[in-house]
Amino acid sequence: MPRDEGGEERGYTQAVAPTRLALRVSPGARRNGVIGRHGDAWKVRVTAPPEGGKANDAVVELLASTLDVPARTISIVSGRSGRNKLVELAGLAPDEAERRLESRKEARA
Repeated sequence: MPRDEGGEERGYTQAVAPTRLALRVSPGARRNGVIGRHGDAWKVRVTAPPEGGKANDAVVELLASTLDVPARTISIVSGRSGRNKLVELAGLAPDEAERRLESRKEARA
């Protein structure tokens, strides 16, 4: 991750209160990606099956790469066994998380 002059990672700081994002997850998809909005939630798809926590792990990895934050800063706080999930992001402001998700969502034809 890029660092500023003081050595801090840009866009990431421990001083920001945790951000919560609502997700609608489609496991077992052909490819991973952020699809766009699904009501108040973000719709994401992952190739991992919804068995043994594999889809949850894939969601965390997808968000980490999409948001450009360490995976350890992301946790699923509710919905571990369902499609509707609430995730918490440590160190990323809500408006910055929204901006990054919006910029990385898949283009629709």
